[in-house]
Amino acid sequence: MDERLKPLFTPWKIGGCEIKNRIVMTSMGGTNLLGWMEKNHFDKAGAEFILKAAKNNAGLVLPGCQCVYNPMFGQWLYSNEKMYKELADWMPEFHKTGAKLFVQLTAGFGRSFAVSGIMEKIYTSPALRALSKPIMDLDKITASASPSPNRWSDKVPSRELTKEEIKEFVTAFGKTALLLKNAGVDGVEIHAVHEGYLLDQFTLAYVNKRTDEYGGSLENRYRFAAEIVGEIKSKCGSDFPVSLRYSVISKTKGMRQGALPGEEYTEAGRDFEESKLAAKYLQDAGYDMLNCDNGTYDAWYWSHPPIYMPKNCNLEDVKRLKEFVDIPLVCAGRLEPVDAADAIKEGSLDGAGFARPFLADTEWVTKLMEDREQDIRPCILCHNGCFNMCHYKGVPNDQPLEDSLHLARCAVNAETMQTDKHFIRKAKHPKTIHIVGGGIGGMEAARVLKLRGHKPVIYEKSDVLGGTLIKASAESYKGELGRLLEWYRRQMDLLGIEVHFNTEIKDPRKFGRKSDIIIATGSRPRVLASVPGHEKMIEACDYLSGTEVGDRVAIIGGGLTGCEIAYGLALEGKHPLIVEMKDDLISQKGVCLANSSYLRDYFELNKTPVYLETRLKEVGDGSIVCTDKAGQELVIECDSVISCAGYIPNPAIEENDRTSNMDFIGDCKNIGNLRTVIWRAYEVAMRL
Repeated sequence: MDERLKPLFTPWKIGGCEIKNRIVMTSMGGTNLLGWMEKNHFDKAGAEFILKAAKNNAGLVLPGCQCVYNPMFGQWLYSNEKMYKELADWMPEFHKTGAKLFVQLTAGFGRSFAVSGIMEKIYTSPALRALSKPIMDLDKITASASPSPNRWSDKVPSRELTKEEIKEFVTAFGKTALLLKNAGVDGVEIHAVHEGYLLDQFTLAYVNKRTDEYGGSLENRYRFAAEIVGEIKSKCGSDFPVSLRYSVISKTKGMRQGALPGEEYTEAGRDFEESKLAAKYLQDAGYDMLNCDNGTYDAWYWSHPPIYMPKNCNLEDVKRLKEFVDIPLVCAGRLEPVDAADAIKEGSLDGAGFARPFLADTEWVTKLMEDREQDIRPCILCHNGCFNMCHYKGVPNDQPLEDSLHLARCAVNAETMQTDKHFIRKAKHPKTIHIVGGGIGGMEAARVLKLRGHKPVIYEKSDVLGGTLIKASAESYKGELGRLLEWYRRQMDLLGIEVHFNTEIKDPRKFGRKSDIIIATGSRPRVLASVPGHEKMIEACDYLSGTEVGDRVAIIGGGLTGCEIAYGLALEGKHPLIVEMKDDLISQKGVCLANSSYLRDYFELNKTPVYLETRLKEVGDGSIVCTDKAGQELVIECDSVISCAGYIPNPAIEENDRTSNMDFIGDCKNIGNLRTVIWRAYEVAMRL
């Protein structure tokens, strides 16, 4: 192990509870022990994941948060005593690992509840709202500190939570914590004066406009959170550890307005001066630890950092807070292990919080300890599998229902939280399987086939493995994508996969009609052939492969690819502009609001010209001609034009040459993202 990492593997205490090392697996929706957005029960899939993380050297494990009042079906978490018995039966197996378990309890979401289009229809129809109340009482589960707009939708506003309801919640926390303690759980974490959830909405002056004892002064705004820990301590005893998920600074300018790293702004929520007083107040109220980050749902990229956010984005603020409290502090948020270890060594941090790395590779801590960092499958910070809650103009959460109900899956690891259908099963009749294309889809298929006992053979027309990911990982801020590419190439070497480079397969019949063949040939760019001068444009992949551009660059297409290229150009000091036909940037499913809002906010802050509802009409020398939504022509000066008009499947096999033993994976079947490529490759490889 790297010497600098050793502070991560020293013991520490939360109250009287000793933790064997400083690695904290922080909560993620979907990794729940007692069910998520369904009737509460002991969740075996969640337990399997939690146990695997504990076996792989996490010191403190926090499963996904549990609503003390379930948004679905409206039952209180303390009402199903049977599941606590099952939890108690499981706890000895967990404790064999030497790890400790704190269950995270939440009062709910308030105005941050991710309203979908279906929910809008339910709420705006009196009849549907009444009918759905026993299943999903939107009026109750979106209630906030004060009347306020929902983060996702203008059609489902939040009402004010009553004092009677607050008391119900406080009582529920105490009852639930006692059941958990009696089941053998080591502590609880209260979720959250963090990220703009319901308890945080009470603390934030821009949301909380109350005039009763829960509004106004700092003591009043933090009273709800203080009453909760007081109730738990009175029921469970002063020695039962209670942590609090806590955002040091809100990084928020107002409703639906985040503040970017380095931006000068006026804080609408909790600034550091308030935070140091609030942290001391919460400590004195009885909390034994603060599990820290920054942000709110209005500034969501702080709590769920995309790849554009700086590494260790929350660390310095957490270290500053250490001067004002005596209880342990944990920091989370794109944390680098070596930097966390340095902070622990110097005494400015107590625990290092990690979440998504466990989804990408549950064994990553073990590999770190064994000096095998190159074998860690990296999280690429995409949110495509774990939290793809997407939102764009006029559309609330556009996440598929299947994903809403099954969070904490992983784009780069098809097995995460899906071991019921994604698991390696040895082949009964091993055979040779030909794979045409050595991109990520082809390599994932080869990896799974080899693990099953087959002999996969890759045919790649270029001289290197990686396909489109080589270009996608080329920009300066995309180091994690480069690490994923290297991980796949390493797997090919470790598994001894046979690869034929510089080999283009035009006629798969050469393998024989009965041979199993996987086609993974990717896509080709959509060409705007009807636009005069289109041949003067640089295709996105050509740009990412090294084609030079001038200073002022027009990006045609404001989807994720176009916006990321514009962002990369801006980081280089160039001056991009974006032309998009739709009424918003990144108006597409599957891109988490944390990711898309960062890019939108970045372009607004840096005054990047964005032309929405605008169509490219002509490409000239030194300019482009566009038409806006009113039909007016715009002449926009630029030095270069990059086409980001999308991609078309490129199966590279003529219809007449296809056989029944041929499977198509990745973008050559349907245009998607790394999640769709990797998951389908895994599934096809398991079927053969």
